[in-house]
Amino acid sequence: QVQLVESGGGLVQAGGSLRLSCAASGRIFNINAMGWYRQAPGKQRELVASITSGGSANYADSVKGRFTISRDTAKNTLSLQMNSLQPEDTAVYYCAASALSTLRAVHYWGQGTQVTVSS
Repeated sequence: QVQLVESGGGLVQAGGSLRLSCAASGRIFNINAMGWYRQAPGKQRELVASITSGGSANYADSVKGRFTISRDTAKNTLSLQMNSLQPEDTAVYYCAASALSTLRAVHYWGQGTQVTVSS
């Protein structure tokens, strides 16, 4: 099994930055693709960014140019650098991992971390 634990969420003013981290443990060799989802109140969970084991990244249109996803294989960590944050970015952010080469199927989820952007 794989365990994913997010950290780094919090309250930030609009225009500010925040960096989320995800620590993976357990059967980490089962992990291939990883990514970040978010869910705002009353809305469906959406994929924000994903990254393959080879380092290829994809982003939702709403965050392109503002967010950067990265992973450190040696440290078994995943990060999401969020810049120019806006109130619409407010959501619970979830770390996700897949045994597949892409994140089209999520096999492991973190518990989520709250990001609140105030104006």
